[in-house]
Amino acid sequence: MVSVGTVVWLSSELMFFAGLFAMYFTLRSTSGQMWAEETAKLNFPFALINTIVLVASSFTCQMGVFAAERLQPRRTGGPFSFTRWGMNEWFTLTFLMGAFFVAGQATEYAMLVSEHVSLSSNAYGSAFYITTGFHGLHVIGGLVAFLLIMGRSFAAKKFGHFEATSAIVTSYYWHFVDVVWIGLFLVIYVLK
Repeated sequence: MVSVGTVVWLSSELMFFAGLFAMYFTLRSTSGQMWAEETAKLNFPFALINTIVLVASSFTCQMGVFAAERLQPRRTGGPFSFTRWGMNEWFTLTFLMGAFFVAGQATEYAMLVSEHVSLSSNAYGSAFYITTGFHGLHVIGGLVAFLLIMGRSFAAKKFGHFEATSAIVTSYYWHFVDVVWIGLFLVIYVLK
């Protein structure tokens, strides 16, 4: 039931982001010249590195899911024996990568504000900050979920299917957030 509920909830989130994409494309179609001027201020290499880190975090998240499915919450070998890492080690790495992404977004916001691109500067600023800002909030929500899942694994007397299921549905959310970002990255940074 938890998996089905999560998929249904993610479907509603998909509709939310579809609305944000529609807003972005509508504003872009009515303000072509401004869009060209404002997108020139974006730092593509910086955003690409940030994107690669977020996409890579989906792989570390999935490794954590595989460990949870084996009912292995913690590593059984040395700290650099990655094949013996448990869910907590993989989710910690995923958390750090997600935090890196959020810090990168904050840095990019600061760079754009110094270029006079803000939420209230024009239609481009509004569209950029609303779409990427809501995505950033979803990433932060995922980071909180990872902390809760890891905390639950330490609190559980025995790591079982309940804890594993929680880890699995958290990964659904994280993969969803990553896929949405790939779409946003392509629309905002690649399509000119």
